[in-house]
Amino acid sequence: MNFLYQRFILLSLLGVFFSCNTTEESSIESVGMVSCRPTETPIIGGDYLSRQFMSHVSRIETDKGKSESVEGMVFIEGGAFEMGGDIAQGFEDMRATALPQKDEFPKHQVQITDFYMDKHEVTVREFAAFVEATNYVTVAERDIDWEELKEQLPAGTPKPSEEDLKAGSLVFHYLDKSGSKDDLGGWWKFEKGISWRNPDGLNPTLEDIYDQPVTQVSWYDALAYAKWVGKRLPTEAEYEYAMRAGKQNTMYPWGDSKIDNSNPKGNFFQGDFPYYNEVEDGYEKVAPVMSFGANDYGLYDISGNVWEWTLDWYSAKYYLELSKKGLSRDPQGPEKTFEVYNAAAVNKVVRGGSFLCNDSWCSGYRNARRMRLSPDSGMEHVGFRLVREVVRAN
Repeated sequence: MNFLYQRFILLSLLGVFFSCNTTEESSIESVGMVSCRPTETPIIGGDYLSRQFMSHVSRIETDKGKSESVEGMVFIEGGAFEMGGDIAQGFEDMRATALPQKDEFPKHQVQITDFYMDKHEVTVREFAAFVEATNYVTVAERDIDWEELKEQLPAGTPKPSEEDLKAGSLVFHYLDKSGSKDDLGGWWKFEKGISWRNPDGLNPTLEDIYDQPVTQVSWYDALAYAKWVGKRLPTEAEYEYAMRAGKQNTMYPWGDSKIDNSNPKGNFFQGDFPYYNEVEDGYEKVAPVMSFGANDYGLYDISGNVWEWTLDWYSAKYYLELSKKGLSRDPQGPEKTFEVYNAAAVNKVVRGGSFLCNDSWCSGYRNARRMRLSPDSGMEHVGFRLVREVVRAN
């Protein structure tokens, strides 16, 4: 692929996903999923969604046998907490990339209602069962739609060749020591034939990766799976609440102790990112689910392994808007996506960090760390887990 085109595609897919410098719509037709409160309301910010991909989601029928089950889920009692960035005493001298970013402030009060959450990320095994039952085709398995892509690129960007628009996704490669980590095109490569079946380009058999989190799935793919099982994606607030597991104003799910590679708390990146990984936690890339201990709520990999999609649009100013309203009850995210450095960006929030997280670049394992990604993008370190609301008798 021509390097210029590859760079444009990378920019459109990544947005500012790895940046550490952060700071009128009509509704789309409801697809009948268990989602925002109330259940059947249209998706917030529907004008930003691809009708092409949403039409694929709308064709998925909910499996009645799965739609009421809470097997494999953890009950989380609701409560109030302070949402946003924390700096533990004595941590002020850490590098800026390891500390809260501008979009994690101001801290604000949030009230969360009881809910159930999957105890681990959705696995390849589970996603394969979904595909077998529904014949669903993920976004990464579809050729790139130039008409949609060009809306996210600078005006006048020439159209790539049809061959360069073939289906595929992004795979991580170590960067040569002479390269700059700021050049994302040096360590993220768009490769054809990459999908949830072959997430890292090594062509594994499905059986070999059955117990790993499914990756290379877009937000739309996660939405389709959620509809099939009658669940929904967590809101950003629910995810942070679950990550904190009852601890107030701590930096990490385990408290305020710094990362200790001799006693790993999750699947993170040890070494000099993105040049080499010392693999002190035992996993160079993605790990099977439940390879590390659960947090105090019984949730595995809520920090590390793979980033996880949430329901919310990303807005760099959303916390400021919420803070002006006092206590926020079950916030559903902003109605409009807003990015400081790219007005054309359209991003959903991802949470929890991944096997590529390192204090020298992105401390995604912090409770309050926010990242974002275009909803039509899949990557080899992005997956999801789902939630279900508690149904109470009248």
